[in-house]
Amino acid sequence: MCEFCTEHGEGKKWYMVMKNYSQELYAQKGRAEFLEHFMANFEEGNAKALAKLDAVRKRSLVLRFIRLMSNRKEKATHFGQVVPIEDVEQIIDMQSSIVRIPCVCRSLLTGRQTRYCFGLGIDPSGILGKYPDYAHSFEVLDKQEAKKILRSFDEKGLVHSVWTFKTPYIGGLCNCDQDCLAYRIQVKEKLLPTMFRAEYVAAVDWDLCSGCKKCISQCQFGAILYSNTHQKSNINVMQCYGCGVCRSACATGAISLKSRNDFANLPW
Repeated sequence: MCEFCTEHGEGKKWYMVMKNYSQELYAQKGRAEFLEHFMANFEEGNAKALAKLDAVRKRSLVLRFIRLMSNRKEKATHFGQVVPIEDVEQIIDMQSSIVRIPCVCRSLLTGRQTRYCFGLGIDPSGILGKYPDYAHSFEVLDKQEAKKILRSFDEKGLVHSVWTFKTPYIGGLCNCDQDCLAYRIQVKEKLLPTMFRAEYVAAVDWDLCSGCKKCISQCQFGAILYSNTHQKSNINVMQCYGCGVCRSACATGAISLKSRNDFANLPW
């Protein structure tokens, strides 16, 4: 299990612990102020950070130091973990409020405003007036509406992840693809770790696999390989993030998720 499970999970997955979403935790240590500053300064601050990372990309020793220091800081403030749709739906059931909000990552990287993110447990009446640039796109959802939207995201191949605002408080649920900042930084550019992989990895049952290859195009992480000899797909477990969205592309139900603990001998 990831280190947050050990530190904040009470013996289980840390994002399944109710206190990590509680208003009592949110009220501590300036988390409300941190969230307000994060929303107000996200685009400008991250644009500057990306420019700095690009500038030191070829200076391996400098980048290694920045990666180490940034990782410590981000784990303490704003860090994520990939979660499959089953866990997402359990998370939704735990919430007192769910607000669909614009994705600031996509606004920064694509210039387009899309509502792929969810605020969890945040008082909607309190945030509407604080973020006038985004407030017109806020949408308060009930749990069934949220689950329906998230299922549709899953079918589109969007990867679900939870995010902290001063760890261990979880205030955000994101649905990412290559247009997202975390994906670019960690997966595409391999600059900095910004999120943990899921507590799962995918596996293919070759008796059920039809060899249609649809799962390959659904995978955001390039973790699915195809054997022309066997005409079957297979999972590279070292590349797999355990998001499970590949399952929605499989008409025969050949893909399932296994606990990452079953592969504890691998050098994660």
